[in-house]
Amino acid sequence: MRLSSLFTLLGTFVLAAVLSLVAAFFAVRLIEDSSMIGVRAELDRDGLTWTQVDANGLQLFVIGTAPSEALRFQALSAAGRVVDTTRIIDQINVEDKTAAAPPRFSIEILRNDATVSLIGLVPADTDRERLIADITRLAGTDPLVSDLLETADFPEPEGWDDALHFAVTALRNLPRSKISVTAGEVAVKASTDSEEARRRLESDLARRAPDGLKLAMALSAPRPVITPFTLRFLITPDGARFDACSANTEEGRSRILAAAAQAGLQGKATCTIGLGVPTHRWAEAVEMSIAALAKLGGESLTISNADVTLIAPEGTDPDLFDQTIGGLENALPPVFALNAVLPEIPEVKADQGPPEFTATLSPEGAVQLRGRINSEIARTTAESYAQARFGSSVVRTTARVDTDLPQDWSMRVLAGLEALAMLNNGAMTVTSEAVAVSGNTGNSSAGAEVAGLLSEKLGEGAEFNIAVVYQEKLDRSLGIPTPEECEAKIVEIIGDRKITFEPGAATLDASAKDILDEIAELLQLCGDIPLEIQGHTDSQGREVMNELLSQERSQAVLDALRTRRVLTASYRARGYGEDQPIADNGTESGREANRRIEFHLIRPDPVPETETTLETIEDEAAVTETPATEDTPDEQN
Repeated sequence: MRLSSLFTLLGTFVLAAVLSLVAAFFAVRLIEDSSMIGVRAELDRDGLTWTQVDANGLQLFVIGTAPSEALRFQALSAAGRVVDTTRIIDQINVEDKTAAAPPRFSIEILRNDATVSLIGLVPADTDRERLIADITRLAGTDPLVSDLLETADFPEPEGWDDALHFAVTALRNLPRSKISVTAGEVAVKASTDSEEARRRLESDLARRAPDGLKLAMALSAPRPVITPFTLRFLITPDGARFDACSANTEEGRSRILAAAAQAGLQGKATCTIGLGVPTHRWAEAVEMSIAALAKLGGESLTISNADVTLIAPEGTDPDLFDQTIGGLENALPPVFALNAVLPEIPEVKADQGPPEFTATLSPEGAVQLRGRINSEIARTTAESYAQARFGSSVVRTTARVDTDLPQDWSMRVLAGLEALAMLNNGAMTVTSEAVAVSGNTGNSSAGAEVAGLLSEKLGEGAEFNIAVVYQEKLDRSLGIPTPEECEAKIVEIIGDRKITFEPGAATLDASAKDILDEIAELLQLCGDIPLEIQGHTDSQGREVMNELLSQERSQAVLDALRTRRVLTASYRARGYGEDQPIADNGTESGREANRRIEFHLIRPDPVPETETTLETIEDEAAVTETPATEDTPDEQN
């Protein structure tokens, strides 16, 4: 009995334990499932879909690869909002960043004469020893090079090598500079010795920059010394303009240009900031003078140092003139002296037109002096002066003597010739009213220089007109070759090579590509020059067919240059066939030499020694009507 009771008691305990275990199992499964469902829902609500959730008893595993450490922490925090954080097992990895984008490579090259510093981050493959050797060679005079570069083990980005090579090469002409280099971009900050050097360097850098390179330049030059310190402003029926503009500060330039705009100036105008101003109140005086000129309705204002010359239009109301000039005279700063002119309407003699002297300078350098001069000595002086400035072989004189001219006529002629010598080509005219200078120049400040010269030479109250046009192709400081230099350089480029074609055809041979590429690069720099592309053949075959073939070949070269973006508007293609041999057509080597393409400038026809023009006819008629005397000698035209 006792034994059976014992077994009954043990069986009860066993059954109770089994039931407890079953209950605990289902309770744990219920907790696991509810925890997993709750955490999963919370993670999905935060958009953390890259995570996985698993449970083992009361332990909750958060599994996955987080894009960043911040997202890993966000996933754990989301799970912690559902279950106790002590139950959470972190099995989240963070995405490997070894494949991240490369850093931004850059170099700052700082040069101060003999000292060069390199600062920045470069690819590990960069040959730093060669880089420093190149800088040492280009900078010259054994510069002290400080290498402060750091490296990163990433490949060179596209455009890095071209940018770095250009920057190092540019360092040769930049003794005081900062060059910033990144892939495909170079920024240059530098100071130069003069405005001319700045423009030349800017043009040279832009020309040598490789295709695809983004180049930014900030080049500075010291302020020029302007003497005399000159400003010339005109208001004519064609509009308002500056012939010369000088200012001493940025603020002064802004004030002057604003006053000019209010007086009718349209578009963009330049005003040179320089040294040599007679007073710090220069801009104030210019503002007052321009306003007075506008009130009178136009004509010209010239300020040379402290001398102010204002010329009113013919027919201006005298009361308005006196009132305006009186107000300006009282308002001008004390250092300035005002000379105001109200021109009288000139009288014209009934038997002849207004007296005039004209000098023309052709693009080829030929100079012709025509019109009237006040004495034989004055004519000889003008001719001698022109020969001294332009060359004795290019000057032709057809001017005749007229003793009724104003006393200062000869001085005005010489001043005009001196101004004309400052241009590349143009004309100068002297009349009773004014001296006029017009033409083209490669000097961007020529207008101001001509104005300063005429203001100084002609004196107060003198009227002069300037119409000078700046043309880049004439600017020697930009390194643009002349047409003659371009012609010679094409010969140098071709050298012993030839532009060849397929036999008996006008199709360019593949070997001609390199020559045409080099010629096109030069012609892009030369600009719009008159050029003839000549085709020549040997004497084999019919003459007509040879001429046609040479024409087609010269046209093929012209078309090839056009496809290389050369401006060909002033070019012409011409075939000469077999008419101009340079070697013996009886030999194979001679025939080979005769089959050729040549490039020649199209030059104007020479001016005949005796040129009959309307002016010379009028001059001869006047001489015929006026008997020659000792004071007015006859002249053979």
